[in-house]
Amino acid sequence: MSTSEISVDSVRASTVREGSRVVVVGGGPGGYEAALVARQLGAFVTLVERNGIGGSAVLTDVVPSKTLIATADLMTMTESAEELGILTGARSFPVDLQRVHERILKLAQRQSVDIRGRLESEGVQIIDGAGRLGPADGGVRTVLVDETGGGTRELIAEIVLLSVGAHARTLPEAVPDGERILSWDQIYNLRELPEHLIVVGSGVTGAEFAGAYNVLGSQVTLVSSRDQVLPGEDAEAAQLIESVFTRRGMTILSSSRAQAAHRTDDGVAVTLTDGREVRGSHCLIAVGAIPNTTGIGLEEGGVALNPSGHIQVDRVSRTTAYRVYAAGDCTGVLPLASVAAMQGRIAMYHALGDAVAPLDTRSVSANIFTSPEIATIGVTEKEILAGKVDGAVTRLPIARNPRAKMLGIKEGFIKLFSDRASGVILGGVVVAPNAGELIFPITLAVAHRLTVDQVAQVFTIYPSLTGSLTEAARQLHTERS
Repeated sequence: MSTSEISVDSVRASTVREGSRVVVVGGGPGGYEAALVARQLGAFVTLVERNGIGGSAVLTDVVPSKTLIATADLMTMTESAEELGILTGARSFPVDLQRVHERILKLAQRQSVDIRGRLESEGVQIIDGAGRLGPADGGVRTVLVDETGGGTRELIAEIVLLSVGAHARTLPEAVPDGERILSWDQIYNLRELPEHLIVVGSGVTGAEFAGAYNVLGSQVTLVSSRDQVLPGEDAEAAQLIESVFTRRGMTILSSSRAQAAHRTDDGVAVTLTDGREVRGSHCLIAVGAIPNTTGIGLEEGGVALNPSGHIQVDRVSRTTAYRVYAAGDCTGVLPLASVAAMQGRIAMYHALGDAVAPLDTRSVSANIFTSPEIATIGVTEKEILAGKVDGAVTRLPIARNPRAKMLGIKEGFIKLFSDRASGVILGGVVVAPNAGELIFPITLAVAHRLTVDQVAQVFTIYPSLTGSLTEAARQLHTERS
C-alpha cells in the first residue's frame, strides 16, 4: 500500500505497529537531511520536491556559485607567482565561460542525482511535485501534492516538515530577463564572459559573484547601498576584502542605491536613486531572497509567519501548528545550508522522540567565499567593544605565519575572542585562503567551551596555517580580569 492510499483511520490504528509517517515538503538540505534521519529512526518517509532533489542549494545557488568561485580561485594563484620564482611573463589565461558554466551545471545535477540515489537506497519515497498543507484531523494531517506529471495526490502524515526554501528578490524597476538583467540563478545561462558586469547588492551573494567575475576577467562595478561591502560582517574583514577588490580593478560605488535597470542597445543601464547612471554589458541583481511561503496552505493550516513572510519556528524547528516543523531559508533563522540541514535533523530527532539538543546559533560557523575567504564563529568583536560581552580580543596577521610566507599569502588575519573571567573561547574570525577549513578548530572550541589554554597546548603541524590558531590562543593566556 502506498503512502497516498493510507486513510486517516489506518494511520491511527497502525502508528505503533508500523512506525510514524513523515511527509517532507522540499528536497533541499533541510528536507533531505530530515528524511534521512526519519528513516534512520524507523519512520515511513515521503519527500515531495518540485524542482529537483537538493533544491536551490544544490541546483542553482550554493553548489553552482561555489563551483564558479573555485574556478576563479585558480586565477588568483598566479598573483604571487613571480615572487615564488615562477615566470609567467605576459601570458594570460583566457576563460571559456560556456565551458565553465556547463561544468557547473553538470556538477550540480550530478550532486542532485547522488542525493536522490542515497534517499531511495534508504527507503525514502520521492514524489516529484509541489506540496501544500491540507486540513488536519486529530493527530494526523494531509499534504496535497500537485504532481509534476499531472494530477493531485493526497498524503496522510503524523509529522510534516516544511523546507520550501526561498527565491531571489528583485527590484520593481529591475526585473531580470535572463539575458542582460540577471538574478543569481540565471547567471549560468551566460555563454560569454560579461565585458562589464554591474552587481547590485554588496551582501554575501553580491560580493562573492563580483569577486569571482572580476578575477575571471570581467570589468565589475559593485553598487553598495552601505558605506562598506559586506555590511554586518566583521568590519576589519570587510575592509580588507574591499581593498582587495579595489586592488584587482573593481569599481565600488559605496552608499549608492540602485533604483532601476533597463536594457540599452548594447547592454544595460542602472539608474541610482541620486540620479547617476551606470552603464555596462550585464547586470546582476543580488538584493536578498524571499521565502517561498505563499500559496501552500500555511495560514489555513495554523502555521504562523513573521512579518517578513518567514515561518516562525522555535529552537527544535517546531511551527505553531501541531506536529508541523520547518527548516531552512523559509524560516529566516540563518540563510546557510548547514543550518537548514541541522534544523531538519533536529526536527526529526524531536518529532520522533530521540535525544535532541536545540539549535544554538552561537555555534554556527559561516564562510564567505570571496578571495580571500572570510570565516566567522560565535560572538563578534563589535559585541565585545560595545560591552555586551566581557571578552578579550587577539589578532594575528596571516602574513607573519611561516607557511603563509612560503605560499606567498600576504593578506588576511586570524582573530580569537575569549571570556575574560574563564578563558573560554567565545568566537573568532579567519580571513585567509581556505578560511572555511581553518575555522573548524575554532568552531570545535566554541561548541565544546574549550579554554584558550586548552587550545594553546594542542600540537599543530610546523609549518602550517593552523599554527597561528594556537599562537593566538597563547596570546590570550594572560587576558583575564
